[in-house]
Amino acid sequence: MPFMNLGISILFSKPEDPQTNLFSFTQPLSFQVWIFTATAYLGLSLVLFFLARITPNEWQNPHPCNPHPEELENSLSLLNCLWFSMGSILCQGSDILPRAFPTRLCAAMWWFFALIMTQSYTANWTAFLTSNRMETPIKNVEDLDKKGGLGNDDGIKYGCVTDQSTASFFQNSDVNLYQKMWSAMESYGDSVMVSDNKQGVDRVKKERNHYAFFMESSSIEYEVQRNCDLTEVGYWLDNKAYGIAMPFNAPHRTAVNLAVLKLSESGALMALKNKWWSVSDDKKCKDSKKDTAELDVNEVGGMFVILILGCLIAFLFSILEFLWNIRKVAVEEKLTLLEAFMVELKFVLKCHGTSKPVRHVEDSSSDVSKKL
Repeated sequence: MPFMNLGISILFSKPEDPQTNLFSFTQPLSFQVWIFTATAYLGLSLVLFFLARITPNEWQNPHPCNPHPEELENSLSLLNCLWFSMGSILCQGSDILPRAFPTRLCAAMWWFFALIMTQSYTANWTAFLTSNRMETPIKNVEDLDKKGGLGNDDGIKYGCVTDQSTASFFQNSDVNLYQKMWSAMESYGDSVMVSDNKQGVDRVKKERNHYAFFMESSSIEYEVQRNCDLTEVGYWLDNKAYGIAMPFNAPHRTAVNLAVLKLSESGALMALKNKWWSVSDDKKCKDSKKDTAELDVNEVGGMFVILILGCLIAFLFSILEFLWNIRKVAVEEKLTLLEAFMVELKFVLKCHGTSKPVRHVEDSSSDVSKKL
């Protein structure tokens, strides 16, 4: 009665963690494309601004009730053009829209450009994130044969222990693939064959991604638990089991078989295997497999950095505008800078209300005329 199943498998070096980049979201497009896109954004905004200045239909009556206005207004100022272009390429839109045919045609071409660029960026970033995941150069024995067979001196070499059961499996196999691989191992000789499992394991660790070692799956599982840079690749090439050897017609054979069967059904054998194969949690290797849809902070952290920087810059400009307005209020309301600052600061700190009262200072000349 067997107490452990196993088979010949491939021991290979675990793929290295891909290098993470804080600004990985910029990698789907080359540096030149980013520069050209920024130039196109600025250029389009300037063109739209000048077209709006030239085209008469962009100049509108600010007071439609007055058929004879003294002046006309144009909503497409330079800042508004920059805002319109930014909202378009970020797929957010804006409340500013062109009215004349030339400006609308220019805007339509920019929308088409923004559509192609954003969709291309999204598709390329998806492919970039998928291809950047950790993958081994080989997935099974067929891949190993293609990348390390005879005539491929620069490929992945493979071998096993000389004159042991694994070598006998390849040597006596009727499968064409295994016969071909045995011919390759015989051809390379001592350059790929080793004298024991320890040499094979050490060679896999030393020649990362350039050497694969055929070994029994039970031994591979034991090594993988203790060497975080090793992994098992592919499926078992055969299927066999460990058992207890006893003389033919031994009197205790049936009792031993029943005992092994009971231990297997109760989970005791699996518990024993876990006890001697597994390692403690503090020495356990970290699981390197991640869902392809999962992004690490190190990969998208740059977007948070840009968001924080943008908010800080906006806050800085608001402070500058606030201080500039203090000077204006002080002059108009005839207050000192400190008094004007305290008045405006108190209103800001109230944090409620959407309307702001305007203080009107009566002219001294009007006061004199009233007295007269």
